[in-house]
Amino acid sequence: MAHELITLRVSLDSKTYRDVEISGEASLYKLAEVINNVFGFDFDHAFGFYDNLKNPYRSKIAFELFADMGDPTVEGAKGVKKTKIAEAFAAGRKPLAFLYDYGDEWLFEIKRTGSRAQEAPKAFWKMIKSEGEAPEQYPAYEDEDEAGEVHMHPIPMPKKV
Repeated sequence: MAHELITLRVSLDSKTYRDVEISGEASLYKLAEVINNVFGFDFDHAFGFYDNLKNPYRSKIAFELFADMGDPTVEGAKGVKKTKIAEAFAAGRKPLAFLYDYGDEWLFEIKRTGSRAQEAPKAFWKMIKSEGEAPEQYPAYEDEDEAGEVHMHPIPMPKKV
């Protein structure tokens, strides 16, 4: 039986994006894992997918890890562990925002760019294009104290749009 392989463009901005092909049967949780993988991020924070690209908290359609835990941030949000990619990114649906790490607020835009039928396992995915250098997830800055010793400190990240 053939499954739908969906091609998604995951963008931080117009010059930094990754195109991935992934099984439509995979969960949004798996997609979040893949996004973190292709951008070189640690997968260690909560996340959600939202239809409001500018202000995810005002979304009408939302899929959140918090919903799986029984505490969604958006009323009516569905969970990410049982929602399939084919449902969230149905043909003709507008792009979704992927908000990763509610503290640093990494905001990606995800849009469906194509699909094809092919036999593939549920967990199948591959990166088919990479453009732009991924930013550091946890950048640091140097600080010299009075004794002349250099210390590294995390830099607060600006909100991504």
